[in-house]
Order: sequence, then structure tokens, then C-alpha cells
Amino acid sequence: MNLPGVFLRGLLMGAADIVPGVSGGTVAFITGIYDTLLGSIRAVDLHFLGRLLKLDIRGAWEHVNGGFLLALLLGIATSIFSLARLISWILHNHPVPLWAFFFGLILASALVLLRQVDRWNPGRVLSLLVGTGVALFIALSPVVTLDGGLSVVFLSGFLAICAMILPGISGSFILVLLGMYGTVLAAVKSLDLLFLAVFAVGAGCGLLCFSRLLHWLLHHYHQGTMALLTGFLFGSLAVVWPWKRVLDWVQGSHGQLKPAQQLPVSPAEYTVFTGQESGVGLCLALMAVGFLAVWLINARWGDR
Repeated sequence: MNLPGVFLRGLLMGAADIVPGVSGGTVAFITGIYDTLLGSIRAVDLHFLGRLLKLDIRGAWEHVNGGFLLALLLGIATSIFSLARLISWILHNHPVPLWAFFFGLILASALVLLRQVDRWNPGRVLSLLVGTGVALFIALSPVVTLDGGLSVVFLSGFLAICAMILPGISGSFILVLLGMYGTVLAAVKSLDLLFLAVFAVGAGCGLLCFSRLLHWLLHHYHQGTMALLTGFLFGSLAVVWPWKRVLDWVQGSHGQLKPAQQLPVSPAEYTVFTGQESGVGLCLALMAVGFLAVWLINARWGDR
């Protein structure tokens, strides 16, 4: 696979991961590297560790497709460090137009993937509906408060990374729903090494376990799994719908309040609840831009 192209995909994934509620897995899915990414993660196994212990660095590197992973991670890191401030500023000052752009992007992604499911049958339709229902349930769920010490920290890391792999579901959004978003940010800010180590172990276990499950499903039940993942994307549209009414809040890294539970509303209702203009014309234009961007990306990379 062309490494500059992988780096560019990493840039797009990083930009998506910056926005809460948007998953970099969505970008990996629509740019044709999702299966390769899962396979590379799955390759971190006993065989890989054995080569490392024998100091066979080159063999270990080739076993996990190291060039691919390095180019992708460099792209993600470059995007996060270069765009995080800009996207955070837009999200804070102009959230509705930004959500409109992502709504168009994810809607187009869902339609692109819908076309890749062949020979629809009741089982695949059910998979699509289950995926949509699960994503909607997650998007509209109230925040819960977990209190179980380090076991909850491990579970939070495990679930957050699993969500991050899935198209349409954000790992940070899962942390919000678990009531752990502010706790994790506080641990990062205070450098609570024990907390962060347990969280990282949970995330690592989740990544290795869930990537293997998804890889197996895609190879043994490809069409049904594609229908399920496409359903996740359709259900996640509730998260990126531009006009929302905030029902609950969570504390951010600097003590500021961030929306935790939101209910999609019409543009007119949004104006009534917030007193702000809905900006329908601009939002529709940005939805179209996001929609077109996905179709161009798919035309360039989708078949690969």
C-alpha cells in the first residue's frame, strides 16, 4: 500500500478523532484501510513477541506491517497536533456549521457502505437495524456514574478503545456516557500514573481482543458485518445532527462544562431553546460539502 496515501488517511482520521462524537474508524472504513488496520493490530501476538525477544526487529516489523502502522500513526499525530487548536476553536465558536459538515460526511459514508452489501436478506436487514438501534441507544443514553475503583478504570479503557475502532462511535463519547470523561482528563492533567497505567492496559486489552473479533467477523460473515457497521453509521447521525438541545453536562479538562446528553431537534426548536440563529442555509451547504468530500474520497480509494 502506498505509504504517502496511508499518511494522508491518517491525517483524515486524526481530524475526525479531534471532534467528540466522530470516530476515526469511520474514515478508515471509507478509505479502504479498515481491514488492513485490523489485521495489523491483530498481528501483535505471541509470534510477534517471540521475534522481539529474539531481537529479530525486522521480522517483528514485517509481521505487524510496521510501515503501514508508522505512516498511519504519523498522519494521525500530525493532524491532531496541527489541527486540534483550530478544530477546537471552531467547535467552541461555530459548533452548528461544523456538525453540519460532519453530518454530510457520515451520511455519505453510510450510503457508500450500504452499496457494498450484496444480496440483501432478512439476516442482513436485521444486522443493519441492530447496528442503527445500538448507535442510537448510545447517542441518546443518559450519563451514568460508575464507582468501582481501578476495575472501572480498566473497563472504561477497554470499552472506549473498542468504540474507537468501530465506525460511527466515538471513544471519548463512551467515556462521557460512563461518567469517566472528566475523571480521565483529570488523571492526565495530574499525571496520575497508576490510573493512566490501568486505563492503558484496559485499552490495550480491548484493542487486541476486539480487533481480532472484528477481523474474524469480516472474514467469516463479511456481508452481515458490513450491514451491522453501516447501521452504526446511520445511528451515529443522531450524534452529529447540527441542531441539538442539551439535557446534561459534563466537566471538561479546564473546569468548563461540555454537553454530555443531547437531543436532536428541528432548526426552529433550536432557535427557541438557545436564542441563536439556526443558520439553515450555511448548514445545508456544508452538509453538501461533506457529502461530496466522501464521494471524492471513495472514488479515489474506495475500491482499494
